[in-house]
Order: sequence, then structure tokens, then C-alpha cells
Amino acid sequence: MRLPPLPAERWDDRTRSAFGQLLPVARRNPEGAGPAMSVLANHPDLTEAFLGFSVYLLFQSTLPPRIRELAILRVAHRTNCAYEWKHHARFAETAGLSETDIAAVQNGTAAAEFDRVVINAADELLEKSTLSDQTWTALSEELSDRQRMDLVFTVGGYSLLAMAFNTFGVTPENER
Repeated sequence: MRLPPLPAERWDDRTRSAFGQLLPVARRNPEGAGPAMSVLANHPDLTEAFLGFSVYLLFQSTLPPRIRELAILRVAHRTNCAYEWKHHARFAETAGLSETDIAAVQNGTAAAEFDRVVINAADELLEKSTLSDQTWTALSEELSDRQRMDLVFTVGGYSLLAMAFNTFGVTPENER
């Protein structure tokens, strides 16, 4: 791990408060925060700013949870972010994706046509930093303008998070 979790003795009130938007009080500590948040604790100001955006993407976005999780899983797969994949595969099941749906994200296929559109949209954003007119229009079949905006920011936000986790060496708990 390039950037280890912040040691328990260095957690102070400022560090704990940086997680106020995401973690309940009982989890604002080195043990409860988990591997990813404990690494982010090294920079409370950045963590607090980024978590505000992340909380929006995960809990307040206009995207239907199923679509959000499809996009996040595609980002996790394309960026080889094991931490994101593990955590969001569980969220995806809760959001209504089957094991078959989740597996399809990895090979870029899906049984449902709109799922394929979402996977393709994530791919285009990751590869070209834009959506083609064809994909933008296809997304409009089921998503409003605000939802399409949220999709773009979800792919971008989780791509950034994957970049950070991969660079810092954050891995799922069972891979330590």
C-alpha cells in the first residue's frame, strides 16, 4: 500500500469531522471507517470536499439506483478498481441487478438494451471524455436531462475515486 491508513493516534476531531457527511459518528474512527476512508483520513480537507460530492452521487442523484450501479460497476471494471467493484457489486444486488447482470458488466454485454446503452455510455466517457450524439439520444429514451447529467458526473466521480484508490493501494478488506 503506497498510502497507508492514517494511524489511530493521528485521528483528531478535524479528521473525524471530515467524514460527517458519510459516516455515522460510531464509524468515524480508524477501525470503523474501513480501508478506503482510513486512507482518505490522511487529508481531511480534501476528504470532506470530495465526500460531499460523493454523497450526492450515491444518495441524492436523480439516477435510478440500478442505472447508477451499472455505471459504477462498469467504471470499476474498466479501471481495475477491486475495491469499488467489491463494494458496488453488493450495492448493485440491492438495486435490483442479478448476478447475470453484474457479470455482463465485465464483458460489456447485457441482456437489456438500455443496460447496454449505459455500459456503452460509461465506456465512451472513459475513453473519449464525451458522449456521442447517438449515445446521448439513446440515454434520453429513459433518462431526463438531469439524469443524463448525473450519469456523466457519476462516471467521472467514480473514475476519479478509482484512480485514487488504485494509486494509493486501497484493496478490499479480504485481500489484505
